[in-house]
Amino acid sequence: MESGEQRLVTFYNVGSLNFGPGAVLKCADDLQERGAKSVFLVTTKPTLGLCAPLIEALEAQGCAVTVWHDLVGEPTIREFEAALAQVRGCKADAVIGLGGGSAMDVAKLLAALADGAQSIDDVIGVDKLKARAIWLACVPTTAGTGSEVTPIAILADEDADLKKGVVSRWLVPDAAYLDPVLTVSMPPAVTAATGIDALTHCIEAYANRFAHPMVDQYALEGIRLIAANLERAVQDGADLAARAAMLRGSLYGGICLGPVNTAAVHALAYPLGGEFHIAHGVANSLLLPHVLLANLDHAPERYAAVARALGVDCTGDHRADALKGIDRIVDLSIKCGIKRRLSDFGIARDAIPRMASAAMTVTRLLERNPRILTEEDVVSIYEAAW
Repeated sequence: MESGEQRLVTFYNVGSLNFGPGAVLKCADDLQERGAKSVFLVTTKPTLGLCAPLIEALEAQGCAVTVWHDLVGEPTIREFEAALAQVRGCKADAVIGLGGGSAMDVAKLLAALADGAQSIDDVIGVDKLKARAIWLACVPTTAGTGSEVTPIAILADEDADLKKGVVSRWLVPDAAYLDPVLTVSMPPAVTAATGIDALTHCIEAYANRFAHPMVDQYALEGIRLIAANLERAVQDGADLAARAAMLRGSLYGGICLGPVNTAAVHALAYPLGGEFHIAHGVANSLLLPHVLLANLDHAPERYAAVARALGVDCTGDHRADALKGIDRIVDLSIKCGIKRRLSDFGIARDAIPRMASAAMTVTRLLERNPRILTEEDVVSIYEAAW
């Protein structure tokens, strides 16, 4: 599988990207310049304290701030609808998502749908959102989803026990503020899970049927940064250099998602989150080695390049090098304390056919996988991970 130089690729870039210590306060400056009077801030209880400096700065310049922090896990459609009623009630002229991917995804959809022109059911899928109503900023506090620069937002459909995605250029924020200091308080388990999520973004974007040289450079550099710094960040959360490198790696993974997106690892991870509420990064960690093994013979040169970026001493035997890369991924997950089996999370073996059936509905990702997977293939991957 080779990268397609002749294929059209489209990037929708965030309007303003701010990176470095203190970046979060630049958000207040930018909103003052815009004359914002009412800001709706989406966060979660664990990150509520990180909002204080931004809230103080906004209020000091006469801007009313409504804080919504009712998310208890990965966001659901019902939670989103509750937040939507509040953002309309405060007549917000700007929305900020400050937190992990969940807070940012909700903020993105609130800014898009606040005017009531479309409902959430109208926009689930690809390119169904027609516009965005309100100015939008994202401030990540994890180094994982890269949502601050992506055209994607994910919500869980409680009725279907499955995650559903909205993909649209209108979800790319007007501004992103990446402040490594905000990631220092992440617990080791969250650091590990979100880091593996970012690594998966980069690997799946590079080994992808729609791979492109414009994306490859971000993917490989993201893999290199995460592989070299994730264990450091897990072991010492105050290591600001490692935190900054992880935030860059996550950003590069996010940049890959718009033009190329992910593939089968993410498709198979969706039922683990939707039905069993396993954290997204953990689900990716559980499945990543097994999906790569299933794909290996369909893109050996690509996976050998991934192995080099992971720090493997390669020999030139693409298949052997790729296998060493997979071993490196497993070793990294173990060193970061992530459990390795679906059964470790209480998933019964008889759930596998149901999960496989659900995963097969995520066609927008499965079609990008280097190997076209049948439902039987998916069952086999889940069995190997169980």
